[in-house]
Amino acid sequence: MNFENIRLEKELYGITGKSFTKALSALDPDENYIGTPLEGLDAFERQLKRFDIKVSGQDCDKVEKFFLTTESAVLFPEFVRRQIKKGMDETSILPDIAAATSYIDGVDYRALVMTESGSNTVAEGGTLPSTTVTLASTATRLSKFARKLSCTYESVRKQRIEAFGIALRALGAQISKSCNELAASSLASGITPTTIAGNTLAYSDLAAFWASMTDANMDVMLCSPAVMAAILALDEMKYVVSDYMKTGRAVTPYGVTLVKCPSLAASGDIVGIDSTKAAEIIFGSDVVVDTDSLLSTQNREIACSVLIGVARVSNNAVKVLKTVK
Repeated sequence: MNFENIRLEKELYGITGKSFTKALSALDPDENYIGTPLEGLDAFERQLKRFDIKVSGQDCDKVEKFFLTTESAVLFPEFVRRQIKKGMDETSILPDIAAATSYIDGVDYRALVMTESGSNTVAEGGTLPSTTVTLASTATRLSKFARKLSCTYESVRKQRIEAFGIALRALGAQISKSCNELAASSLASGITPTTIAGNTLAYSDLAAFWASMTDANMDVMLCSPAVMAAILALDEMKYVVSDYMKTGRAVTPYGVTLVKCPSLAASGDIVGIDSTKAAEIIFGSDVVVDTDSLLSTQNREIACSVLIGVARVSNNAVKVLKTVK
C-alpha cells in the first residue's frame, strides 16, 4: 500500500500495544522505501510529506495546516507527542544512569536486586564466592508525572509550527525534571553518605569518593548546578576543558562524567553511580497525550503524562558524598 493511499483515522491511536507510528508502520512498512528518496523517513514523516506539512525551516507552515482535512488533523496528536518527548529527552538524565530500561503494563514492578559477596580468590576446597540475584522485597511503585498546556485553537492556529513546538518541548522538559528528581532520590535512598574532609569541596574529596567504590566502577556523578560549578572551578579540571569543548560533556581527569541534577541543590549531595549496574528504569507508559481533545479544533488544553519508576539493582553501584557539613 502506498503511503498516499492510507486512510488516517483516530482509531490508529487506540490499538492496544502499539503507538500511532507503529500502527501506521504496519500499514506502510519502512522497508518498502529502502533505496528510494523517502528512505530515512518513518511512517509519520511520510504522512507529513503527503499532506505537505512542513514543521520546521524557512518554509515552516502554521498550525492550522494540520486541520485542512480530517485526515491530516489525525497527525496533530503525534506531532504534539513527539515534540513533548523531544523536550523530555533533551532534559533527561536517565540515559546517563540507566543500566536497563523496561516497559511494563502496570503501576508497580518487582525489580531484581543483585548482591555480591566473598573474594574471587578461592583456596583448594574453599567455598565459592557468590553473586545472588533475588526479587526486591518491595515493589517499585511507578509515579505518574503530568502537565497541561492551556491554549485554544484560535490562539495558536496562526503560529508557525516550529514556534509552537518550543512550548511543547518546554512542557516535556518540565515533566523530565520530575523524572530526574525521582531517579536521583530513588538511587540515593538508604545509602549512608560520606563527607568531605574540610569545609569546602576539594579535588582530593572527589578522587577519594571515586576510589571508595571498590566493588564497581563509578563513571557518573550527579550533582547540583552549584556543586558542578564548584567542581569545574577546581584547578585540576583545567586539564579536561578541551574535552568539554569537543564533546559538550564535563568529565573528570579520571573519566567520571558530571551530570547536572538541580533536584540535588537542597542537599548539596553528589550521587556517584556505576551506570552499568546501578539502575533499572521502568516505564508504565510512553508519553501519553489526550488524543480526543487534540482532534477537536476547539481544544482548550494539551494534557500529557508519563508513568515511570526507578529501581536500584546493586547497592554497591551507588555512593553518596555530602558536600555541606
